Amino acid sequence: MKTAYNFRMYPNRHQEAQLELTIDTCRHLYNLALADRKNAYELESISRTYEDQAAMLVAEKKDGNFKGIFSQVLQDVLRRLDKSFKAFFRRVKAGEEPGYPRFKGDGWYKSFTYPQVGFKLDGSKLTLSKIGTIRIFKHREVEGRIKTCTIKKDNLGHWYVILVSEVEDVSPIEPKTAIGVDVGVKSLVALSSGETVEYPRYYVKAEKKLAVAQRNLSRKKKGSANRRKAKAKVAKISQDVQHHRDEFLHQVSKMLVDSADLIVFENLNISGMLKNHHLAKHISDHAWGKLIQFTQSKAAKAGKVVELVNAAYTSQKCSRCGIIVPKTLAERVHRCPNCGLEMDRDINASLNIRTLGLRGSAYQDPTSTLSKPSKQVRSMT
Repeated sequence: MKTAYNFRMYPNRHQEAQLELTIDTCRHLYNLALADRKNAYELESISRTYEDQAAMLVAEKKDGNFKGIFSQVLQDVLRRLDKSFKAFFRRVKAGEEPGYPRFKGDGWYKSFTYPQVGFKLDGSKLTLSKIGTIRIFKHREVEGRIKTCTIKKDNLGHWYVILVSEVEDVSPIEPKTAIGVDVGVKSLVALSSGETVEYPRYYVKAEKKLAVAQRNLSRKKKGSANRRKAKAKVAKISQDVQHHRDEFLHQVSKMLVDSADLIVFENLNISGMLKNHHLAKHISDHAWGKLIQFTQSKAAKAGKVVELVNAAYTSQKCSRCGIIVPKTLAERVHRCPNCGLEMDRDINASLNIRTLGLRGSAYQDPTSTLSKPSKQVRSMT
C-alpha cells in the first residue's frame, strides 16, 4: 500500500534558483521530446518510444547538455511524456476526445520527480542531488520505505515535497458495523444512522471576492508587476478555498471510517453530473470524488472496507417496503403511499445504499434497523 506525504519546503535563494533551473530544464526537455515525437511521425512515419528517447538523452548528456540536473529526474520527464501519449492513444481507441499532448509554456510545468534515488530525508532536512539540503516542515512522521520524491511549486511560488512511501497492507478486519452514505448538494453526506453533515460551501462564500480579484487581474497590463501581484491574489483565494475544503473532507472521511467497518457510497458518474450547468458549481465545490478517495485511503490503513454500489433508484425506492416512489429534486421528504414511511429523502437513500452494500458484502447484520434511523443531526461546520 502506498501513502503520500506533502510537506512545505523552505529553500534559500541559491537553492530556489537551482529548483527553478531544474523545472525549466525539465520543461525544455519535455517540449523537445514532444517535438521529436511529432516530427518523427509526421515526416518519417516513425513512432518514438520511451526507450528511443532515453537513448537519445544519454547521448545528449555525453555531449555536455543538461548539466547540473540529476539523470533520473530527466528520465522521469520522458516517462511523463510517454504516459501522456499512451493516454492519448487509449482515448482515441475508446472513441473519446483525444486531447493530443501539448507543449508546456512558461509557468505550465511545475514539478519534477526523483523516481528511485537522488534524495534523502533526515529529520526535517531533505537532501536533493544537484540541489542541496533543504529545510522542510515535517508535521508528521513518514511511515514505510520512501519510493519516490516529487518537488512541486504552487501558484504562489511556494515549494512542496511529495514523498510516496510503501507500507505493508493492513489485513482487513471482520466487519461488524456498516453505514450507508448518500452524498448531495443540500447536505454533503446523509448517513443511514440518521446523521447529516452540512458543507460550509467554501467556494460559494469566496465567489464574490474571487470575481473581484479576477476582474482586477484582467485590467492589468500583461507583463507588469501589478499584474503579477493581481495574479498572486487570485491564486491565494483559490488556494485558500482548496485548503479549507481538503481539511474539511479529511475530517469527514475520518469520521466515516471511525463510525463503521463497512462504508458504502454510490458509484456516481460525477463527470456526467457536471454537465448540469445549474448544479455543476455546487457539485465541484462539494468534491464528492475527493471525499470518497480520502475515505478509501483511510479505510485501507485501518483494515476497513469501502464499497461503491449502483446509484440507480436509491433516491426513489422506499427503504422499508421497496416500492418506487417517484420524486422531483425539489421534494425533500420521502412519503411512501404503501407502508406509510416518512423521512428525509437523503436518509432514505442512504438506507438503500447501505442495503445494497450489505448484499455485496460477506457481512450481514442480524439486528438491522434499516427503517429506524436515529433522529440525531450532526453538523461539522
